[in-house]
Amino acid sequence: MFFVYLLRSFSNPEHIYVGITNDLERRLMEHNQGRNVHTNKFKPWKLMTSIAFDERGKAEAFERYLKSHSGRAFAKRHL
Repeated sequence: MFFVYLLRSFSNPEHIYVGITNDLERRLMEHNQGRNVHTNKFKPWKLMTSIAFDERGKAEAFERYLKSHSGRAFAKRHL
C-alpha cells in the first residue's frame, strides 16, 4: 500500500507539504524529527489527510498532480 499525504505546519499553518510513502507513521515521525531538509524549518507537522493506493505508479501520479498548480487548488478546496 502506498500513501499520498498532506501535512500542515503547526508553526506556519499556510505551509502544506505533499509527499508519498509506504509507511505513514514512520514518515510523519521523520518529518517531525527534522530528518527532511525540505520540511525541517516548518516543523512540527500534523497530518491533514492521506490517500491510499494499491499501485505505486498511481500514487506517484496523484502526488505529481497535487504538487501542480491545479492540484494545489484542488487540495485547498477539497482536502
